[in-house]
Amino acid sequence: MAKRPDSHIVEADPQAVSFQRAPTENWKTEVAGSRWLKADLHVHTLDDLPGGKVKVPPGINYDPQSDEWMVAYSRRVLQAAIERGIQVLGLTPHSPKLGVTPDTSLTWKIVDEWNHGRDDDGVPFCDKIYAVFPGFEPSLNTGKSGLHLIFLIDPEIGRHRFFELFTLIMNGVKPWCDNQLQISSNRADDAFKKINQFHRQNSRDSEHSIGWNYLILAPHIDDHKGLLGAQKSQVLSLFKHTEIAALELGDNKTPADVTKNRLWLSKKMRAYRQAFFHSSDAYSIEEIGQRYTWIKLASPRIQALRQAFIAEDSRLRIAFERNEFGDIVPTNAPQYLESTKRPWLKTVTIRGGMSFFHRDGSTDDSETTFVLNPDLTCIIGGSMTGKSVLLDGLRVHTEAPPPADESIRKQVEARGWGRFADRIARIELDCPGQNSSRSSRERWPAQFFTQNELQRLSQDQSAIQEILSGLVASETRTIEGLESELQEIDKELYKLANKYDKFDQDVAVANQAYDRAKRAKDLLADYEEAGFDAYYQVGKTLQVWQKTNEEAHSARLKVADAIEIARDIDAQKAKKSLSKLSIEDEVDIKAPRLKRRWDQIVGQLESIRSLTEEWSQDVDHVIHALKECQIERRTAMETALVERGFEGIVLDIREFSRRAALLPVYSSTLQDARKKRTRCRNAFNRLLDARDRLVHRQRDSFDRVAQAIESEFRGKIRVQRFDHGSQEKLYTFLTAFKQRGITRWWNNLEENERPSPRELVRHLDDQSLETVHMTAPVQETFREILTKSMRRKLLALRCPDRYLLELQLDDGQYRGMHELSGGQRVGLLLSLLLQTSDNRPLVIDQPEDELDNRFLFDTILPALKKLKGHRQVIVATHNANIVVNGDADLVIELEAVADRGWIANSGTIDDPSVRNAIVRTVDGGVEAFQLRQKKYGF
Repeated sequence: MAKRPDSHIVEADPQAVSFQRAPTENWKTEVAGSRWLKADLHVHTLDDLPGGKVKVPPGINYDPQSDEWMVAYSRRVLQAAIERGIQVLGLTPHSPKLGVTPDTSLTWKIVDEWNHGRDDDGVPFCDKIYAVFPGFEPSLNTGKSGLHLIFLIDPEIGRHRFFELFTLIMNGVKPWCDNQLQISSNRADDAFKKINQFHRQNSRDSEHSIGWNYLILAPHIDDHKGLLGAQKSQVLSLFKHTEIAALELGDNKTPADVTKNRLWLSKKMRAYRQAFFHSSDAYSIEEIGQRYTWIKLASPRIQALRQAFIAEDSRLRIAFERNEFGDIVPTNAPQYLESTKRPWLKTVTIRGGMSFFHRDGSTDDSETTFVLNPDLTCIIGGSMTGKSVLLDGLRVHTEAPPPADESIRKQVEARGWGRFADRIARIELDCPGQNSSRSSRERWPAQFFTQNELQRLSQDQSAIQEILSGLVASETRTIEGLESELQEIDKELYKLANKYDKFDQDVAVANQAYDRAKRAKDLLADYEEAGFDAYYQVGKTLQVWQKTNEEAHSARLKVADAIEIARDIDAQKAKKSLSKLSIEDEVDIKAPRLKRRWDQIVGQLESIRSLTEEWSQDVDHVIHALKECQIERRTAMETALVERGFEGIVLDIREFSRRAALLPVYSSTLQDARKKRTRCRNAFNRLLDARDRLVHRQRDSFDRVAQAIESEFRGKIRVQRFDHGSQEKLYTFLTAFKQRGITRWWNNLEENERPSPRELVRHLDDQSLETVHMTAPVQETFREILTKSMRRKLLALRCPDRYLLELQLDDGQYRGMHELSGGQRVGLLLSLLLQTSDNRPLVIDQPEDELDNRFLFDTILPALKKLKGHRQVIVATHNANIVVNGDADLVIELEAVADRGWIANSGTIDDPSVRNAIVRTVDGGVEAFQLRQKKYGF
């Protein structure tokens, strides 16, 4: 056994509150504000030994004179609770003391050991068990066999007053007689009055601190000594006191089992804010924690427990349910923190700099830390105390998407950068369970909505659709996946439409080249049959002779030139030139022979010229004959061509031959272009059909969401779907033609008459445009401008479905979002935001602006409570309904002067300072609250 500290309860003044809680930081550092705890509030102790139902645990030597055995037993009780995960323990013997003196109380000894003792591992018990409430379960003089009620007390009452209160409840009757439990002489309503009076008389400084408090529970309600074992009239009379906080279910009972055929019971419990709970009613250590209830507490005090029962829809979870076989089985623990790994922000720390939250003008050493709750944190304070600065600063720092509206975006950025933090300040976010190396946005992907932003979003169809898609967890992934596929198909259809245009052009070019080559080939075939070859051969021969004649003519000219040159040569003169050199005798010159030879040359040249002229004349005759032949054959060919339908003759045979030779190439190119276009067309049509199927699947999912909304809100909110109703892209497409007739036609159509892109193309193809009220002139214009290319682009457009949110008003009629007031629109949108299965943190700044309080209470707050354990919500508000009736798990009050703000209070409503801050800040103060209470007559 671990050594216990020497500190014990000392009651020098019996009238003083002598219990002092041992300090513990364990529960504060885990979660700020309220947290889920496992509670067993009905555990009997060895103080009930006279009744014979409880037994001394094995291994403990019972010695009524020894303090050691009492300590050993107390430790066993606490260890048994710890072993079974019980964190809130209610000690409820029929009599809280075994002997005649307070020192013999095992109940109080357990409280003492919990407060001061340490477990075997050296850890204080108060660090393992959050709260231990001493109490008792007397039998009151109500009903035929007496009525058992549980009284739980804050230990701050002190041991002396605790037993004094028990004696008061029993009205002097001894609890045991011959091992039989005795019935108090007090009726239940007398006991209620006496404990209430005792509490008022003995609470210290009740204006500022409750000192201690009490709570009354109804155990084993279906037992003959339980609340429902009495006569119905007596039960209803007890309810009028509203003193009973909760009713204990039997081990094998659920709330549905108890309320079945008891409509009056459900009605009264709702009216008096009473809850059901399970507990073990343990008479042995082994039974502790056999039955339990999940309860959300912010402090280890009775007032916190009372708040949990009052707000049972958000702070209490029945831990057992019937399975499909009808057996009672444990339910899942509340989804909480690391158990689900949902993102949440635990602390925000601002160090240094001159932000709005800097301390006392310091820049380097300034540090302000905001501690938040994983569920609902409400930030309150007067105007200009920094509520929006904090939330907008977080939005900017985490780089969350800014507001779409430019004016709101500028305000957010001004507060976020301008006041939340400067360049010197360092901001640190503590996000439990998240990788610290990742960005702030990745660790804490919060959704932000600032003032008036919800009002603007209520008019944004895409925002409404996004909210709807996240409402039902089983449909969210389907809808988001389908929308992602649809967007990809939209992009691919747009690309294919452009590709189709290119392939059309490629086919046109290839077809043109093929046609030219085919015409050339066909022309050559016709020419051949018409005698073109004979004509061609004559022409070709003619060309040879004409060229030969030209060359002969050139030769004649050259011969003529040679004759002229030869005639100019004077051989005699050349001979005389030698005489001047005196070598005439040395050179044997035979002048007559030289002259004769030269004359022969000239003569021969003359003869050649004469022969060539005669030859040319003969060639001319040949050429003339060839031309005559060419004319005859051309005439015959033209006659044959005319007979084949040709009006003229084309003689560029070389070009035609070249084209004809390329015909196989052009044919292959045309076939390839046509195949590509066909593949593109088929792909385009397949995608159109696939998109239609996805649209129908998405509609089915949204229909299920709409049904869930109508069911969840009991018909108060419903959703109408307008197929292809979001037609902004189609309107842009049509007006881009700048045809007034088309624009006028579209604008004159009723919303439900406007066709989808695919329907419009179908009417165009079927020549049934009159069915969409298009006049004949407009039809003609429409057909002219809507080329095949434009039709494909039109088909590629998708007009998403439009969803209209409708709210049922007090007159029973439904009004669409566009027909509602600004506050009604915000309320409707906020209700859906709070119903979403999205687990991203939600941050809202003053959603109550123009918000109807009745709608807030009836619709929004229930949705807000359901989010607890699933999503962190942070709200800055001036509305008491959100803070109080929304059961805020943590309230942070801000105060400010000039350009500096700070945290004035932080806690929950069961903390007197926080409660006073709520009354002062969001309820107008105590006087205003009391005045309203008097005016209402409550």
